[in-house]
Amino acid sequence: MDIHRFLKTHKLPSAYAETAQHWFIPLCERVLKHQEGAGKPFVVAINGCQGSGKSTLTSFMAAYLSSEYDKSVVSLSIDDFYLSQSERRALAIKVHPLLQTRGVPGTHNISLALSTMNALSKPGNVALPRFAKSLDNPLPREQWPVVTSPPDIVILEGWCVGLSPQAANVLTHSVNSLETDEDPLCIWRRFVNTELGGSYQTLFGLADHTIMLKAPSFDCVYKWRLEQEHKLAESAGTIGNNVMSDDEIARFIAHYQRLTEHALEHLPARCDTVFNLDANRQITNQEMK
Repeated sequence: MDIHRFLKTHKLPSAYAETAQHWFIPLCERVLKHQEGAGKPFVVAINGCQGSGKSTLTSFMAAYLSSEYDKSVVSLSIDDFYLSQSERRALAIKVHPLLQTRGVPGTHNISLALSTMNALSKPGNVALPRFAKSLDNPLPREQWPVVTSPPDIVILEGWCVGLSPQAANVLTHSVNSLETDEDPLCIWRRFVNTELGGSYQTLFGLADHTIMLKAPSFDCVYKWRLEQEHKLAESAGTIGNNVMSDDEIARFIAHYQRLTEHALEHLPARCDTVFNLDANRQITNQEMK
């Protein structure tokens, strides 16, 4: 593949080429060995907290496998299945105000995700849902990209992909001021946990190979998410004006803290490949099953 074009397209430093060579190309080769002879689309799940690089890894894997091995690869993000503002507003009124904010389980259209995955297992044309974060709403269906199905490989990435629900007894302990001040009765976190234990598990269960980009701690998320939002602001242009301020990001990521910390503690043992990151998002080592 043309790694220099990839770096330029994704605005990546030249050092990413070395990371790809050392860690990600061998990963692609392992995935390829598992995929051969599968007889159906091979589903790769990628987990990582906000700003960890999972979207870039997804793009690299798709580019490498398609250019080097002529594999058809479809990339999906769980973010593209977020409910619309109006749907989340209805949840906020019916269940809890914190559900107005996208992100946690219960704010995705998982039935659409499952129907999309099912469509990708059969011959035909499939429209892939897309969500515009700068608009905080799904793009109109006519703007969804259409792919020919079935592909060889489907990559599903997302911050909560692969995660199991928490034990009920840990929900009563607040992890931050957002939970203490705005969810004192644990209504929001119990709803989120119940949703995660439902059809999300059906979706995550479709994965044939699970990868995790593991942050050293939740403390890194604010810095990484800040960089991500600034990048979004640069590229948003006239698409929308819902790019968040630094203070809004701090509040936003508080919604994710509980399950991100849960993932850091419990998910690595369930993954096929874990890349351990340092505070600068550099891979320090990997763990493989």
